[in-house]
Amino acid sequence: MQETNRTEISTLGEFGLIKHLTENIRLKNSSTRYGVGDDCAVMEYPADKQVLVTNDLLMEGIHFDLTYVPMKHLGYKAAMVNLSDIYAMNGIPRQMVVSIALGKRFCVEDMEAFYDGIKMACEAHEVDIVGGDTTSSLTGLAISITCIGEADKDKVVYRNGAKETDLICVSGDLGAAYMGLQLLEREKAVFNQQLQEAHRNESPKTTEGLYEAQPDFSGKEYLLERQLKPEARRDIVQALAAANIRPTSMIDISDGLSSELLHICTQSGVGCRIYEEYIPLDYQTAVMAEELNMNVTTCALNGGEDYELLFTVPIADHEKVSQIKDIKIIGHITKAELGYALISRDGQEFELKAQGWNPLKG
Repeated sequence: MQETNRTEISTLGEFGLIKHLTENIRLKNSSTRYGVGDDCAVMEYPADKQVLVTNDLLMEGIHFDLTYVPMKHLGYKAAMVNLSDIYAMNGIPRQMVVSIALGKRFCVEDMEAFYDGIKMACEAHEVDIVGGDTTSSLTGLAISITCIGEADKDKVVYRNGAKETDLICVSGDLGAAYMGLQLLEREKAVFNQQLQEAHRNESPKTTEGLYEAQPDFSGKEYLLERQLKPEARRDIVQALAAANIRPTSMIDISDGLSSELLHICTQSGVGCRIYEEYIPLDYQTAVMAEELNMNVTTCALNGGEDYELLFTVPIADHEKVSQIKDIKIIGHITKAELGYALISRDGQEFELKAQGWNPLKG
């Protein structure tokens, strides 16, 4: 294979790398008084605002696989994960702090691509990158991102506000990101198998051809985009505000619909009923599930990484919320003693369990 240009990070050092990656950042928010360049960033928020802070830690081999995740996409997704948390509180993201731990196999160009992805996400959502840190790692790439946002004091939405008879709503469609992951993992397994066979046959030419070959993803582009380039749903928060709807509870779907809905129910002290026929699915998701012999509803309930918004609204807002594009009503809140249930297409009732992504599960 042809060698690409590679600049060792050691030629810049820690502070040189930070300067190289952040020197062209321009601040956009009035609440950002001072950004990158000192021991701390400086921010100032109006007295009528609540300050929202969220953090996500992403570990190579657990949260992402660099076999098939490009560095630019990784940066974009890492930023979006945090932006989504701010929107889930009915807030507006304003600042971001980015810290990374990396090994010697990474070069300056890798980090440029990673930061290009972060900058692209922050530009789209008008967020300032105000600081961070870099250090060495012996166990793969680690990414820690903190996002800071704001919300009017009377408009912050928590998980614990759902009330009996509230409508359960979800944005977008579900399960596509999980199907995208399954597709990528399948192609990785095929590649590894072919690579092992090439090594057994001691054929360097065949091995080189494998690295240059690309799998055919035609017809499945949406699934890959949902997995590699998710979008935080600022548009939904804006649409709800424009319709004068304040959700009673809200959460973003990172670990799967079932897990997130049970978070709302347990913290609100309520039960729920959702209906299988109303869970929004994309056509490509259904086709891929059938191809993999998987139940598409199970994928939508438990897949995770959709980063859609799951929220409840008073039943009085039924007409208004029904008119908002890309929002579906999938059920309603009940008394706690009625439990958590999924009503199937044929009318059967099943207990809803939290079977989504659990990073600490063995």
